[in-house]
Amino acid sequence: MTTPADFVHVRTPLWQELSRKLAADGPLWKLPPAEISRTAALYRAVSTDLMRARTLGCTRDVIAYLDALTAQAHNALYAASRSDRRLRLVELALDFPRAFRRAWPFMLASGVLFWLPFALGWFGTLHFNGFAERVLPTSTLEGMVDAYSTGFNNGRDLNTDAGMTGFYVYNNIGIAFRCFATGILFGLGSIFFLVYNGLVTGTVFGYVQLSGHAQNILTFTCGHSPFELTAIVISGGAGLRMGYALLGTSGRTRTASLRAVADDLISLILGAAFLLSIAAVVEGWWSPSSLPMPIKWAFAGLMSLLVPGFLLLFGRRERSTASQTGRPT
Repeated sequence: MTTPADFVHVRTPLWQELSRKLAADGPLWKLPPAEISRTAALYRAVSTDLMRARTLGCTRDVIAYLDALTAQAHNALYAASRSDRRLRLVELALDFPRAFRRAWPFMLASGVLFWLPFALGWFGTLHFNGFAERVLPTSTLEGMVDAYSTGFNNGRDLNTDAGMTGFYVYNNIGIAFRCFATGILFGLGSIFFLVYNGLVTGTVFGYVQLSGHAQNILTFTCGHSPFELTAIVISGGAGLRMGYALLGTSGRTRTASLRAVADDLISLILGAAFLLSIAAVVEGWWSPSSLPMPIKWAFAGLMSLLVPGFLLLFGRRERSTASQTGRPT
């Protein structure tokens, strides 16, 4: 069993490192992103140490020191000023892909739950008469055909673009929110909405293709899909992670189990919301524009590399930092 003296001996170097960083000249926001991330990681670790010191019954001077250190670090990182808002953005940009990688089994499961029904809906619509009508009403399917029957060679007026951007934000975030929030039902809600949205999306693509307008719908959706569909899968994966935390509590209460993964869930949802906002802007302005098809497809190819590259690679330099503070990348 760890004694208070052993605990203080082992953790003191970490506390001293954070103290040195906070005592450095100049505002924290001017440091390189890696240093900002390291300071934030140290702050999280020392905050945990403060709670553990109280549990172990450490002396008052140790607890007072840690209390003051965490308060100083919190103010340095999160005080409400323009520079500190930059710190928050840097932290979010680093935490999002790391949280994604830590939750990779749930992200993989979410991708399977979305893309397999998507493929089923597309294949079933193309090869089985009446399949699409069993998934969606005929009026809805015909409405989608009408929407993509003429293409967007002439673009769309600016007022319509602005209005549709607002609609896409509302619609896309609504879908993602359902995929995540219903994970509170032990993950079952997230499973349902992932399968449902994948099946519906694939069916629509198949039906429009069957009607002879595949090029129009694919050219329209190619630009924003890397952001939109990735965000939906991430939201569903976060919902599955939440559901699993309620089931696999490792002996803790369900509330404590949820609290243990709360930081990652927040990072994932904020990151997904950011991707959906980008998708809405692209879908409202770029996708319906009169730009040549090769340009739209080149942009789509670039985004299809950039989005997964960001999620899989960004922030990996801090692997050693995370391992020292107990947070894997």
